[in-house]
Amino acid sequence: KRGLVSPLEFIPVAEETGLMAQLDWWVLREACCQMRAWQERFVQNSEPSTSNYEQLTIGVNLSAMQFAQSDMVQQIDRIVRETGLETRSLKLEITETCLLEDADAVTAMLEQLRALGVKVGIDDFGTGYSSLGRLHCLPIDTLKIDRSFISGMGDEENRWEIVQTIMTLAHNLGMDVVAEGIETAEQMLQLKRLQCEYGQGYFFSKPVDAPAAEALLAAQPQW
Repeated sequence: KRGLVSPLEFIPVAEETGLMAQLDWWVLREACCQMRAWQERFVQNSEPSTSNYEQLTIGVNLSAMQFAQSDMVQQIDRIVRETGLETRSLKLEITETCLLEDADAVTAMLEQLRALGVKVGIDDFGTGYSSLGRLHCLPIDTLKIDRSFISGMGDEENRWEIVQTIMTLAHNLGMDVVAEGIETAEQMLQLKRLQCEYGQGYFFSKPVDAPAAEALLAAQPQW
């Protein structure tokens, strides 16, 4: 009846009514189902020379509430097995605040996810309070640089230096980097020069539904 409703509006309601946990797991299952469907369409039907589809992955945010659940790893394992998705195709994104809990427990949880073959990334890196001293001890695959650093790259020299420092840190620790909030070709080229592996933002696409995303995959745009 109301059309598209912003997460800023419906997430607080879900939290207040106790539905957030169910919503979180529903999102993960739907994402895994959708990625499996795309792999079946594109990977199996693509030409042998078309290798881009082989690397299709999907990133799903893991809430602090999910991360705190004792059976989190078991639930994730069950979902990927039931949906038929290969675990290497799934990347779970957590916030820095999730890393502030008991260090040993967090590390053990991340190690269990790695044992499943699931990738883990830190979302909005640079905006939280995670300890850099612990970063090298954690089995993290990806750092996602917050959009606030990317948006000022062309105008503020210190933003460029921060982005470059985060990328150097990530690469030295064996992690790849996703730059969030890319909106211009100039920003993309700057990040390419810094050897940034991945990017997301309105320059590539605004948020779209599954059919539009599928059309984008089929077009194989080159940036």
